[in-house]
Amino acid sequence: MSSITETTSNRNLLPTLNETKEKLVKEFNQISAERKELLNELTQFVQNKVKAGQKVYLNFICTHNSRRSHLSQIWAQAAAYYYGVPGVECFSGGTEATAFNPRAVKAMQEAGFNISITKDGENPVYEVRFASDATPIVAFSKKYDDPFNYNKDFAAIMTCSHADENCPLVLGASGRIALTYDDPKEFDGTPLEAAKYSERVHQIGREILYAFSQVKS
Repeated sequence: MSSITETTSNRNLLPTLNETKEKLVKEFNQISAERKELLNELTQFVQNKVKAGQKVYLNFICTHNSRRSHLSQIWAQAAAYYYGVPGVECFSGGTEATAFNPRAVKAMQEAGFNISITKDGENPVYEVRFASDATPIVAFSKKYDDPFNYNKDFAAIMTCSHADENCPLVLGASGRIALTYDDPKEFDGTPLEAAKYSERVHQIGREILYAFSQVKS
């Protein structure tokens, strides 16, 4: 089978985001063999659905749905678009709801995503754009089983070890992948804050782009 990237024309991301994407794609060799094994689980879930002609539902889950789960969801939707993987719908949620952290929002904006608030409050609702001709993502903090999310036959992708360890059963999931990341929250209020958020945005982007680049047609 050939790669989707060989048979489908790549689509245009927003200019700054496209520059970030180009940098991250060149860094695929930085991903360890162990991480690539985990990412292959995501590739395989997506590939099996595509091969069967089915929609692909992915729910990225972290305890508070404030940082890593949102970063992963947004990158996955952009990666699916860029690589032309059909029928992918990405969601995120937590074991509890808080808010999409503004530090994470800022780091994603710096990576090139166009993010604006459409509803203010303690748990703001954001509109996230990654391409001029793609449907924007609606992002806000919610529990993983919130009615806003698709709750049947989806892959539960656990982006933090706490949620993975404390949520042994994700109702409605037909697949489960423990793709965990260190929390940049540990550096809030320190001189390393901005650098660590940027590092996590780039790590997640690099890995998610890699996973979707491996999907076969």
